[in-house]
Amino acid sequence: MAATRRQAREWAIQMLTAADLNPPDDVGQFMVSFWEELSSLDSEEGRASPKGEMKDFAEARVAGVLANQKEIDEILVPLLAKWDLYRLGTVERAVLRMGIWEMKWSDVPKPVVINEAIDLANWFSTPKSRTLINAVLDKYAKG
Repeated sequence: MAATRRQAREWAIQMLTAADLNPPDDVGQFMVSFWEELSSLDSEEGRASPKGEMKDFAEARVAGVLANQKEIDEILVPLLAKWDLYRLGTVERAVLRMGIWEMKWSDVPKPVVINEAIDLANWFSTPKSRTLINAVLDKYAKG
């Protein structure tokens, strides 16, 4: 079965979460290592390895967020109101950063970005996260 953009975003969140916990010196090598590990796990479970367009889609998000993280964080801080960026969970930071990146630097429509971010928060975090993710990204989208 071919990967979807949703799956590519899940891979991107996994990479961004790992990068937040242990910032890579070489982003390219970091992604190569991630894909090798994922490929190993996929072959053990009988799934096809990520490749092609959806792999590129995930890598573009990871590279974009990491290259622009300082600017993204400067956008996020005032949107968080009473929340501190580094008191959020790593998953929430990753989802918010990727959401801001997609709205600012990609051609994905803002409502799609917000919906995908909410779904990612649901999948990787807690139900409370979806409310925060929705509020912050909606505030940015309305600018």
